[in-house]
Amino acid sequence: MKKIIFYSLVIIFSVGLILSIYTPAVAKVKTLKAVSFVPKNHPLCVMIHVWIDRVNNQCKDEIKIDWVGGPEVIPGFDQAEALRKNTVQVIFNPAAYYAPLAPEVNAFCLSKLTMEEERKPGGFYDFMVERHKRIGIMYLGTWLYDPFWFRLRNPVKTVAELKGIKMRTSALYDRMMKKLGMIPVTVSFGETYTALERGVVDGFGWSTLGPADWGWVKHCKYIINIPFYTRQNVLILMNLDVWNSSSKELQDKLMDITIKFEPDMVAHFKKAIAKEWERYDEMGIKRIKFSPEDTKAYLDAAYNAEWEDLEKKVPDLVPTMKRLTGN
Repeated sequence: MKKIIFYSLVIIFSVGLILSIYTPAVAKVKTLKAVSFVPKNHPLCVMIHVWIDRVNNQCKDEIKIDWVGGPEVIPGFDQAEALRKNTVQVIFNPAAYYAPLAPEVNAFCLSKLTMEEERKPGGFYDFMVERHKRIGIMYLGTWLYDPFWFRLRNPVKTVAELKGIKMRTSALYDRMMKKLGMIPVTVSFGETYTALERGVVDGFGWSTLGPADWGWVKHCKYIINIPFYTRQNVLILMNLDVWNSSSKELQDKLMDITIKFEPDMVAHFKKAIAKEWERYDEMGIKRIKFSPEDTKAYLDAAYNAEWEDLEKKVPDLVPTMKRLTGN
């Protein structure tokens, strides 16, 4: 009987020792909840899955990112505040959606540099990291490459003919549309098809990928063949406290993953965009071209509208941002 008790105690002690060795390793793995401004199955989100997989595979001893959904979980315009409050720890969100917190983030879409060029020491990336820290957010990188375009129900031949056209807008296009004399109409993503079908709007702004899948181009067979805001403004963002509490090794690993991810992401989307244009041609989408003078006026409206707004809101930052973005 004494031997049984003795061996039982030995087993209990051994199990306790094993648990004391291995439990901390398991416990230190943090699950970070993430949300995106569009649904997980959205065609624009395909490379988010790649970034998350790389992080979860390479950082599995410290963190796991759990992408819980899109705007059905937290509306896109509320996601930055949820990040700041640590309700979620990572978001995939457009800068325009949280510009009220930091107007200078609207300079992302105005950059004329590659993401690699932006990351040079003391460059635009470092500048934006510091600006994001002021609002409790860590800016890691970018997850999408896809220029923006305006699609129309009816053809136009000149910039002047854009005046008065009702356009579905989002936070990104308002100022450009007004500069061109268009009438921006705020329509939620899920209501856009119906708004086009019923004639509530006669056009919309969006990047290359997506509208054909959702049926939006059924009512807008014309596209102004002048890309604008080529440098996307959708970012990978982390709660700053979570970032600061992470080990230096983890921070370095996340940065390395993101830096290597960005060129892979750009290459993927360039191929996808080329295929989408072939699809547009097959669908009978007509490309509108303007004269050189009107093309310049169109692009000037896009970029001047944003710089003028920044001059009003953060005038002291504009000279630095223009220099750092290659303007």
